[in-house]
Amino acid sequence: MLAIKFLSPFLIFIFFSLNVSSDTKIGFGSCLDQKYPQKIWRSIADENINKFIFLGDNVYGDVPSGDTKNLVKAYELQARRFPRWLNDLEKLAIWDDHDYGKNDGGSEYKNKQLTQKIFMDFWDVPANDPRRNREGTYFSKDYIIEKNKIKIIGLDTRYFRSKLLGSRTNRQPNNNLNSSILGKSQWSWLANELNDPKTEIFIILSSIQVLATEHGYEKWANFPHERDKLINLLQNKKNILILSGDRHRGAIYKHNKIIEITASSLNKPGSSDNETDKLMQGRIHKEINYGVLIIKEDALDIQLKNKDGTILESAIMSL
Repeated sequence: MLAIKFLSPFLIFIFFSLNVSSDTKIGFGSCLDQKYPQKIWRSIADENINKFIFLGDNVYGDVPSGDTKNLVKAYELQARRFPRWLNDLEKLAIWDDHDYGKNDGGSEYKNKQLTQKIFMDFWDVPANDPRRNREGTYFSKDYIIEKNKIKIIGLDTRYFRSKLLGSRTNRQPNNNLNSSILGKSQWSWLANELNDPKTEIFIILSSIQVLATEHGYEKWANFPHERDKLINLLQNKKNILILSGDRHRGAIYKHNKIIEITASSLNKPGSSDNETDKLMQGRIHKEINYGVLIIKEDALDIQLKNKDGTILESAIMSL
């Protein structure tokens, strides 16, 4: 006869105390091509995350003409590729050029109002959300997590961005002080969001890298005065973490107290060229990767992981 033993309530309490963490885990990543395999979701599922943040190029639907038909089809396919468990989580999203509708596109893109609506519809943004009634996809959300007030700020680095200079692989600084990445309205909004005295942790979402300066591709450093303006706004805040994508490679950067983690790509790894940067911590990783942010009461544990869930780079931000 099979003997059945029951645990006492005390032992059950001890078991769950040892095996269940109350820490909040947020997954994040970028550059997810709907036509490529998406095996990385298996490792992300094992993380038991509470939310997932999409950092741009969440589909690849742009065409040189700027027509939006391909973009709509890309979203339809991506919706079918998402794992079921992801649909049950809160998802936050910003866009980059390939889901904006034009490769390396900026304010000149003729269909940006239409692609903004397509973006809003795909991500189920409520009808009363400010993004439904203004230009640009920027947003903020406040949370109380592990007794900390956290503000997540999603920037739109496409809708208002001025002309890029140089070639795609050799961008040159645009020093025209009238040029911009965020545009006047978004800058004013951002300054107001950062002026919240009750927020203890600011998490900034930028589709393009903020801190890196030495590679030739798109980055905030293509507009030096805009990068300086952003860093000046951020560096006086107590706890600042930047999440970025775009690069098809992952790395961690640090400037004074500001930490940036670039998590890219979820299913399109980068090329084999070497890359360094004076602000880079550790090294750059060109393999498929994703990020995990573990929020504890007294620290942020920041991790970059490969497709198997192995940690590639990590950092701790004490609170």
